[in-house]
Amino acid sequence: MNYFLFLFSQLSLFSSVLFAQPDFTPNYDEDKVPTYTLPDPLVFENDEKVESQSGWQERRTEILQLFASQVYGKTPNQSLDLRTKILSTNKQALDGKATRKEVRVFFSKRDARPYMDILLFVPNSANRPAPAFLGLNFYGNQTIHPDPGITLSDQWMRANEDFGIVDHRATEASRGVRVSRWPAETIIDRGYALVTIYCGDIDPDKNDFLDGVHPLFYESGQQEPSDEEWGTIGAWAWGLSRALDHLQTEETIDSDQVAVIGHSRLGKASLWAGAQDERFAMVISNNSGCGGAALSRRAYGETVGRINHNFPHWFCNNFEQYNKNEFSLSVDQHMLLSLVAPRPLYVASAKEDQWADPKGEFLSAVYATPAYQFLGKEGLPTTQMPPVDEPVIGTIGYHIRSGGHDINSYDWEQYLNFADKHFGGKRP
Repeated sequence: MNYFLFLFSQLSLFSSVLFAQPDFTPNYDEDKVPTYTLPDPLVFENDEKVESQSGWQERRTEILQLFASQVYGKTPNQSLDLRTKILSTNKQALDGKATRKEVRVFFSKRDARPYMDILLFVPNSANRPAPAFLGLNFYGNQTIHPDPGITLSDQWMRANEDFGIVDHRATEASRGVRVSRWPAETIIDRGYALVTIYCGDIDPDKNDFLDGVHPLFYESGQQEPSDEEWGTIGAWAWGLSRALDHLQTEETIDSDQVAVIGHSRLGKASLWAGAQDERFAMVISNNSGCGGAALSRRAYGETVGRINHNFPHWFCNNFEQYNKNEFSLSVDQHMLLSLVAPRPLYVASAKEDQWADPKGEFLSAVYATPAYQFLGKEGLPTTQMPPVDEPVIGTIGYHIRSGGHDINSYDWEQYLNFADKHFGGKRP
């Protein structure tokens, strides 16, 4: 062979290997799910069994540390001197049913970003502090309701002209475009407050660790988190806890009855927030899938490798070593759910959302149940996948509804019923 042709062929081969895209083709065939054994939440890494309440606390700490170092990244220990500023108040919001309030929480001494704007709707009919649902939103607080008084976010957002997000900035056309996901009037009518924050106020959803809260905790010269330090999901979870800090100062909110809720990637954040911060009285995961409620070892739908490839900023760098290698991870997602015990936990799936592995989400709740039972709670009252649109409710609740990847009025109806059950009944 001509030498130059040979050299060209070798360079072509090298380039194809160097720049080849990894094969993370999703599996949707149950027959191709690998045989797996799950680690036991009630057995220590040294194979000793948990025998007591104090033993569970030790095991709980061990599981938390594993998730922190290997999956979500370690949350900084140091606290910040947070400051707040009231942006607006309207005591006749939602046709007089609620008080709308906006509070800006500054994360530094500067009146500049990073900061987060908390939007609250609190029922006017309440004769005592109201329990609340707290969750992050995807495109700004102004998207959850058409109320023109809600501050229009000026933070970077993922482009979506259908939602009025142009050149990565929200426009007036974005007002109320996500109202179907945030039924404020229904929540208020049931006696609950609704609290939300744009996730990008805490950390914009892109592979850049200089435009959110991460730099507030960097050492001199640091430009990105180390392999064990938190990614974007970790930052979002941290922000949810800082919002709870503020809710503890709101006289109209019962901060002992706050449910943290999230959909999809924000469902992953709500689970991680609820696992770390036991002040959250209830944790709700809606279609959170891989890295959320779904078992990683099933390798069904979205996998660890695929999620790390598509969203390298969500988790810590250490999580990448488990791409196509889920069995070597010392934890799986049922253990994340077990960290919520004994508090009420709701996991929800959707029939057409196979990417999020509904069966894997359900099984995760099943395998978290022993931790609940050890602590004297019921957990999930079934081991059989329920029919579509037929919720099962214990200390752990679960449903798989008809439809696709979304959070809608059916989901919210179940969460409100679940909160009624565990927060002491309906309120005026």
